[in-house]
Amino acid sequence: MRRLIHAYLQHLDGERNASPNTVRKYDEALQRFLLFLARDYLGKEVDAVRPEDVDAMAVRSFLAALTRDGLAKRSQAPMLSAVRSLFRYACLQGMLAANPAQAVRTPKIPKTLPRHLRPGEVENLLEAPAAGEVRDERLARRDQAILELLYAAGLRVSELVGLDWQAIDLSARVLRVRGKGNKERMVPFGRPAAEALRHWLEVWESLRAGAPEDLGSEPVFLNHRGGRLTDRSIRNILDRWVDQAAVARGVHPHTMRHTFATHLLEAGADLRTIQELLGHSSLSTTQKYTHLEVERLLSVYRDAHPRARK
Repeated sequence: MRRLIHAYLQHLDGERNASPNTVRKYDEALQRFLLFLARDYLGKEVDAVRPEDVDAMAVRSFLAALTRDGLAKRSQAPMLSAVRSLFRYACLQGMLAANPAQAVRTPKIPKTLPRHLRPGEVENLLEAPAAGEVRDERLARRDQAILELLYAAGLRVSELVGLDWQAIDLSARVLRVRGKGNKERMVPFGRPAAEALRHWLEVWESLRAGAPEDLGSEPVFLNHRGGRLTDRSIRNILDRWVDQAAVARGVHPHTMRHTFATHLLEAGADLRTIQELLGHSSLSTTQKYTHLEVERLLSVYRDAHPRARK
């Protein structure tokens, strides 16, 4: 089983050209599945588990164990997807005759409207780095650029940390993003984000010792040691400024992405355009924002219309 997982991850990385983030998540899910099989289901050593030991009941038992561990259905679904994909690969390689995970139902995920910030909350958050107390002015400029770009371009956090300078055209105010499935898209951004990026670029080199004159493949966002920021670093930065701006807790990088999409929809942008800007492969993924807008309109109607309360 270990060899199968290793071969599949190499297949994802090499032949399928999956992003490093996708490979890492699949690796984590499959290692957790393997550990469950060995320790809890089969009672074997990890190295003794074979692909043919796995049946549909083993996969269902794995999901039940995840539920007992307190893992939400929303987090279980991608784990099942990883297991299904692993055994689909095994079938294609002739290692198995049937996929034991194929008949296992995907956990039902409750539909929830994505949280977003109101325009006033966004303004307070974006102004926080300039108004707050900082130890290092350079990092305040960096944080300002991060917040502006999260809101202006609706980027996923993995897309933000993966940005290189060659992907940004400051004069045209557009950036090139490589998103899920290694798909590339162009995303425009406004003047405030462009100015924040220019201010950050002015001090960027002082953190990146020995940077070449051609910044092309150099990372846009750096930590205090001059290395590329991580997903977790972005979350910590956002948490800090959310706290300083006294914005309601529970704001994550993805909240900024939802806010970007919601404000576009409220201003009259069509779903197809929002889909392209977000990099959604399916329009159905973007349609959740229409439900959000309908809820908002109904709420306004109930509060404002004289006959709504009768």
